[in-house]
Amino acid sequence: MRSVDVTIGVPGIAADAVYDRVKEFARYPDLAPVVRSVTVHDISEVEETSDWEVYFRNGILRWTESDHFDRQALTITFTQLDGDFESFDGTWRIFVAGEEVRVGFRADFDFGIPSLAGILEPVAERVIKETIARVVLGLFASGSVVGDEALARAVATGPAQPMAPVSAGQAG
Repeated sequence: MRSVDVTIGVPGIAADAVYDRVKEFARYPDLAPVVRSVTVHDISEVEETSDWEVYFRNGILRWTESDHFDRQALTITFTQLDGDFESFDGTWRIFVAGEEVRVGFRADFDFGIPSLAGILEPVAERVIKETIARVVLGLFASGSVVGDEALARAVATGPAQPMAPVSAGQAG
């Protein structure tokens, strides 16, 4: 099991407005090229399911998750229902820290393939962190990564492009 933590500071915007933007998952493909698609299925004001496709290595990670919204606590919790991970769950948390609002994202994931965990999971951790940071910074141009200089440098270099498979006709 591997964990991912990302925090983005957002100045000058109210916490409830930040929450409202973060929960618009269907917008994420427009904000981060590695997010191929997100299809949201509304269930109620406090619950939905969403189908995700994210470019990863030479393929696409797919999963369906259950999303639970707690507007009063400014949290969104999610749990994979089906998909390419053995397990994938986490929380978005919006909170005030000093003069800014912060978007905290934490997720735990496991591909369920112990022999490949040392190879796949560090790459997945980097992709998840960079994708979340790019999405949140796409939602809030004034935002900045908090507490992770390597991540701040990675997202400052411009948007990551999806890693498309190379066909035999394209190989060198």
